[in-house]
Amino acid sequence: MNEQFDLAIIGAGPGGYSTALRAAELGMNVALIERDATVGGTCLNRGCIPSKALITATHTIDTVHRAAELGVNASVNGIDFGTLRDYRLRVVDTMVKGLSGLLAHRGITVLRASASFNAEEATALSAGTGAGVADGPHHDGATGGTGTRHIVHLAPAPGQDEVLAYHKAGVPEPAGASLDLTAGNVVIATGAKPRPLQNNPFAGALIDSTQALEVNEFPSSAVIVGAGAIALEFASMWNAAGSKVTLLIRKDRVLSAWDRRTGTTLTRELKRHGVNIVAHTSVTHVETGVNLGATVHYTREGQDGEQSVWGEIALVAIGRVPITDPAWKVALTDSGHVITDALGRTDKPGVWAVGDVTVGHALAHRAFEQGIVIAEAIAGLDPKPVDENTVPQIVFSSPEAASVGLTIEQAQARENLLEVKETIYPMLANARMLMSGTAGSLTIVSGCDAADPDTSRVLGVHMVSPVASDIISEAEQLVGNRLPLADAARLIHPHPTFSETLGEALLKADDRPLHTR
Repeated sequence: MNEQFDLAIIGAGPGGYSTALRAAELGMNVALIERDATVGGTCLNRGCIPSKALITATHTIDTVHRAAELGVNASVNGIDFGTLRDYRLRVVDTMVKGLSGLLAHRGITVLRASASFNAEEATALSAGTGAGVADGPHHDGATGGTGTRHIVHLAPAPGQDEVLAYHKAGVPEPAGASLDLTAGNVVIATGAKPRPLQNNPFAGALIDSTQALEVNEFPSSAVIVGAGAIALEFASMWNAAGSKVTLLIRKDRVLSAWDRRTGTTLTRELKRHGVNIVAHTSVTHVETGVNLGATVHYTREGQDGEQSVWGEIALVAIGRVPITDPAWKVALTDSGHVITDALGRTDKPGVWAVGDVTVGHALAHRAFEQGIVIAEAIAGLDPKPVDENTVPQIVFSSPEAASVGLTIEQAQARENLLEVKETIYPMLANARMLMSGTAGSLTIVSGCDAADPDTSRVLGVHMVSPVASDIISEAEQLVGNRLPLADAARLIHPHPTFSETLGEALLKADDRPLHTR
């Protein structure tokens, strides 16, 4: 096989494969290296997609439980866990095959291998290498102008005897027990892994989110440590399936880094649905044993002594740790993230980083856009950097939570923003919310740039609602495009829909409320 590429990408998760797809569109010869058996990374194989498949199933249970209130005689007679497992695996398999086919169609060489490299190890660019786009016009820091190519060393992936190359989807070709690639540019897209409790590694009934998705039956009881998206999605899902769920959180509410009203509302709704939330806790240690479940010991602010709670399993969801290696010789933060500029460049020419391995929101959709930006920057285009303030955050709980842009505290702290205000919309004024049987919240943050003090703009939107994950896309457009509030409030929303809540809230923020005071 050709061992010289314009671009070598280490990691085939959302950040890696989005970089590969865009780079191939721009005419680059791309190698995409993945140590797992399938492309797609954590999101597709062990995170976003399988978890949402299970959440879709448990939402059905929620609907049936509410059926009697609506005059429908229905009941849940049990869960066929074999069928549910097959459904989850089938969804993942379909998506993986689709991605594999797309990579092959774009002419991207996928290599199943373990990769290592040293950013300071390079070879002189020889004539006739076919470096293509990577040797064209570049911004400062791109490798093509330096006359050198990076070397990436490949070894067999775990469980393999040799490196495998895929030029066609699902058709492996042996490529030897080791292989060295050269590339004008290298993109680090190695992602992140679940963070364990300090001095308490994952073992037995103390599990991480990946292991939680592999449990083929819902637990009868579960203790969850954490207050972020992963913790809340599992709490909501297992609770809907009939598990006794205890959620241990450190602050007074879940999503403590989000808009306060959003976190407070979701905390209240999870409790109302039956999740036992214990606030102001600090976990000290977890005891596990063979077939004995997990006993989680914790202290609680304002109370003396240690307390404990038992669960068939204990899920720790307190964040993720970037998968990085000092041997790469690129600059890292104290937390281990790769340091990059706004376009994804590291401190070494021709070496870039994308996705969860970088500082910022650890979300697939952020990584997608980062990958596009990096590919276009390498090709000599002039892409806009990813703006962290326009990255939507979503929790697929019941009800859902979604957020984009600035909170009121963040906006007030910015010296360049004037006339900052917060608008609260009463969600039960919306007919669809009333029909849903759940409460919610919607907050709009608006204000003026100091350079344009007469024009108020939408700075942030934060909500708890059914289908909030879909509505937030429109909010992201308003925030990202810096649309004047008066223009945003003129947009028409179909009636009666959940999305109408955003339209009504915008009218209220613009001092022209329709169905509210």
